[in-house]
Amino acid sequence: MTTTLKDTRPTPKPGVLDIAAYVPGKESAPGVAKVYKLSSNETPLGASKHATDAYHNVSERLEIYPDGQAALLKQAIADVHGLNADNLLCGNGSDELLGLLCQTYLSPGDEAVYTEHGFMVYKIYIMAAGATPVVAKEKNEQAEVDAILAAVTPQTKIVFLANPNNPTGTYIPFEEVRRLHAALPKNVLLVLDAAYAEYVRRNDYEAGVELVSSFENVVMTRTFSKIHGLAALRIGWMFAPAHVIDAVNRIRGPFNLNSAAIAAGAAAIRDRAHVDKAVAFNDTWLPWLTEQLSALGLRVTPSVGNFLLVHFPHDAAKSAEKADSYLTSKGYILRRVTGYGFPNALRLTIGSEEANRGVVAALSEFLK
Repeated sequence: MTTTLKDTRPTPKPGVLDIAAYVPGKESAPGVAKVYKLSSNETPLGASKHATDAYHNVSERLEIYPDGQAALLKQAIADVHGLNADNLLCGNGSDELLGLLCQTYLSPGDEAVYTEHGFMVYKIYIMAAGATPVVAKEKNEQAEVDAILAAVTPQTKIVFLANPNNPTGTYIPFEEVRRLHAALPKNVLLVLDAAYAEYVRRNDYEAGVELVSSFENVVMTRTFSKIHGLAALRIGWMFAPAHVIDAVNRIRGPFNLNSAAIAAGAAAIRDRAHVDKAVAFNDTWLPWLTEQLSALGLRVTPSVGNFLLVHFPHDAAKSAEKADSYLTSKGYILRRVTGYGFPNALRLTIGSEEANRGVVAALSEFLK
């Protein structure tokens, strides 16, 4: 009798080992005295003081389990955004909610669609559910509704749309999102991932609240990791029809959000002055960096987020890989985006004034 690997140790279910693990950006620059981390789209303003105070207050009650319904946080979100708290679900980052949606609505043989340069975790969660990921082409680094619709088949159960998208920073107008939704079968769930919504200052943009409020097959996910500066606490939320909330709640872990996250998140979202300050800061430095980098001869994808996708020359000595190494040696950590289909580009987070001016100076030296 032949002995196989399956007989000698536990083996994962089919498909798991076909998944490429998510690789985050670099965190450090060895040997450099001062490091500017511009690789993870974190806010340079940090968290609201109200949020950090709430966080510290929880330290006196660490023996107590958190509220499994995160009622304090859901009510704060509902109050600020004018939503019904019963249509909200909070998660350990919006990533968890995206994964729960896949586990709830996808089975082997199903398909889920996302765009060419969309968030890499979509593919991971689709495959983890045993379903098939389907990629819709983008045009000029922007999602294209007709391409998404062309990718939809009778097997499609979910369509993911990051709007704005990461790492490109591009978005599609709300009328285009409406057109996409109107053409989807009613049994297909449209997931609007609006992690960067707070940064968008365009009259034709809407994060998705209106569509979710009006239809049974749309959900919107949001995060506290970006403009609210709470990435370390992993807080996400979802606005969805009641039947979606009910279904996902059945497989959600009972204490998926810790007490510090609930308290800090509730305080953060109510601090509108801090949010406004972050928006104003981004409104100053996003165009400044775009202009400065363009003046160096680099192509910059127009962005509405808190980051820029910077494309490098087709010159081996001035490639994104070489630029990344050079910048790291100077203490500037950017994000390689080869996995997103951009082998010759880097993603740059809008950082502090010192970091922004410094990275432009370093790139100027590199390109000479």
